[in-house]
Amino acid sequence: MKKIFVAVCFVLFFSKIYTQEKGLSKEESKAEIKEKVAVLLSKMTLKEKIGQMNQYNGFWNVTGPTPTKGDAAKKYDHLKSGQVGSMLNVRGVEEVKRVQKIAVEETRLGIPLIIGFDVIHGYKTISPIPLAEAASWDMDAIKKSAQVAAREAAASGINWTFAPMVDISRDARWGRVMEGSGEDPFLGSKIAYARVKGFQGDHLNEVTTIAACAKHFAGYGFSESGRDYNTVDVGTATLHNVIFPPFKAAIDADVKTFMNSFNELNGIPATGNAFLQRDVLKGKWGYKGFVVSDWGSINEMIAHGYTKDKLRASEIAVNAGSDMDMESYAYVNYLETLVANGKVDIEKINDAVRRILTVKFELGLFDNPYLYCDIEREKEEIGSSKNIATVLDMAKKSIVLLKNENQLLPLNKKGQKIAVIGDLAQDKNSPLGSWRIAGEDNTAVSVLEGLKAYDQNQISYTKGVTLTEGKTDFTLETKINTENRDGIKEAVALAAKNDIVIMVLGENGFQSGEGRSRTNLDLPGLQQELLEAVYSVNKNIVLVLMNGRPLTINWANDTIPAIVEAWHLGTQSGNAIAEVLYGDYNPSGKLPMTFPKSVGQIPIYYNYKSTGRPKIPAPNMVFWSHYIDQTNAPLYEFGYGLSYTTFKYSNLKLSKTSFKKGEKIKLSFTLKNTGKYEGKEVTQLYIQDKYASITRPVKELKGFKMVSLKPGESKEVTFFINEEMLQFYSANNKWEAEEGEFTVFLGGSSKTVLEDNFMLVN
Repeated sequence: MKKIFVAVCFVLFFSKIYTQEKGLSKEESKAEIKEKVAVLLSKMTLKEKIGQMNQYNGFWNVTGPTPTKGDAAKKYDHLKSGQVGSMLNVRGVEEVKRVQKIAVEETRLGIPLIIGFDVIHGYKTISPIPLAEAASWDMDAIKKSAQVAAREAAASGINWTFAPMVDISRDARWGRVMEGSGEDPFLGSKIAYARVKGFQGDHLNEVTTIAACAKHFAGYGFSESGRDYNTVDVGTATLHNVIFPPFKAAIDADVKTFMNSFNELNGIPATGNAFLQRDVLKGKWGYKGFVVSDWGSINEMIAHGYTKDKLRASEIAVNAGSDMDMESYAYVNYLETLVANGKVDIEKINDAVRRILTVKFELGLFDNPYLYCDIEREKEEIGSSKNIATVLDMAKKSIVLLKNENQLLPLNKKGQKIAVIGDLAQDKNSPLGSWRIAGEDNTAVSVLEGLKAYDQNQISYTKGVTLTEGKTDFTLETKINTENRDGIKEAVALAAKNDIVIMVLGENGFQSGEGRSRTNLDLPGLQQELLEAVYSVNKNIVLVLMNGRPLTINWANDTIPAIVEAWHLGTQSGNAIAEVLYGDYNPSGKLPMTFPKSVGQIPIYYNYKSTGRPKIPAPNMVFWSHYIDQTNAPLYEFGYGLSYTTFKYSNLKLSKTSFKKGEKIKLSFTLKNTGKYEGKEVTQLYIQDKYASITRPVKELKGFKMVSLKPGESKEVTFFINEEMLQFYSANNKWEAEEGEFTVFLGGSSKTVLEDNFMLVN
């Protein structure tokens, strides 16, 4: 090991002991890290500094022969010469330890690598897709899910995840809605905070935690026409009031890294957007972590038509505040020239490297570069019973009951003949969802397996129709079967001789996710035809939807008696669905995203603006904001979700009808369980600012509480309304609460049932 690295480690080791023994404060510890970074930075050459800003994808099997030619050989030489600061997609203790050993023991300064990976909703033990988790409205469960992902990833040598994605989106055509928390900035902010805390824990240098990354900064979820990587064009009010809040919440949770987005904003690609990265993130918000580009996005500024070559792209990106280059090969090849030519100030380089080194110190990598490389811990942690139990709990909480006529659900546990129909019912891969690249194929518990665990009913199965054709994986277009109907007759025959039919329909796990935009949100392929054919012989159908985005299921909503939104729920999918269908778990999930009746309604969201003509002026008049072939209303509104029991809201009270800044109003109401099952209800509080310096939405979510009630039980539920809840980014270009009139709404969805008025006064 190099002498310089030994000296640095010696200093760091004893400073850590001193910190522990003396009980230094967090601020003092940060000051120590700052000093250590300064010392190390002073020893670095320009080439070594730029190396810290360079991230490479895993480029060879490190347990195999060393690359001797081509691009891999060049990358290997860069790694040995200290010109690589991070690697991604290297995983497993053996692989990580090998590359870390090269960085630590064969380079001049021995600076350890930070190892990144897309740990989006689990590592090996897969949790529900993030959109499904958002449907739980349970921050503790979401945090625990992220902790499972962090523990398994950290045990496999990884110390940095490119998650959470906190992009708000109002467009279900965009495939990456599965990776986020839906349409609402308030709920999205709460979830962003929970996920960051789950990944990073209270102490980043513990072996069970990894650095998180808030992405994609900013506006990615507003891509035009829902097409991935497309242009974004939004106004200042939308940017500040809808898009930014979850990113700010991630900073409040001390997220260590940010990732910029593929889209442009105001005509400037986000990777080269100084307003986003310098002015807002590092300036106004005072962010101290570092920013990594998305895959190849520095180079993609050429395709955007923003710059002619990588030299200029590198100059723009680094000056705009993009600290680390992911797989563009830009910084490592061009920054030295740009500094020499005076196009990039050396202090911009120093600033980026300080940020990167600081995170490495905070991760404990300088104290022990092999902190995450324990083969025994890897064996014990991956797929542990504790992790399985956590993701099963998360999966059950993610399920949303959309319809349940005549109490068809829950199912009887014995004495029934049940036909299970649908390609997805036996699928052990689709339930894992998209963006689970460390997950092993076909390791999910299928719906059929989960149902058969309840062995006192007679279960029979047929596929009906094949959903996909050929191979499906993360990199390929998913081909949908639209011609082979051979199994429909068999499905109809089976349905006719059973008491109940459970139909598992929806999307293949790779029909949503990055690059999976859709123009049609109906059931893909021949599934709708299958559903209608089965219904013609048996009306007692439970439709279980398995999907990564809202779907347009108007016929099913009008016709099928019971519908369960089961998303892609991960490793324990089948067990979770079976427990809900049989009533061992009473569903309490609420939709985090509006389900449209038609793609033509998109973008559709609950917190819309009134417009100047919100209502019909007179019978049969056409001159108001509407469609002539469809209502404005969604199929299922934001926040919607049923239970096997029922709840009644009543007795709304405000402690006063006006208050001043710095004061608060107590709001209370009564919630009663009026059904026969014990259940949980997510009570939701919305507020409308009736008149303001800019037009405000018809209502905005401002609070929610999960309330558990036994049959017949009532509870008084309370919220407090304060000035902070009323703040927005105003016409004065700042966050503030303006005096005036407000309406507060309460209910079990954004279609609320109680309301009252109050004022904010001088």
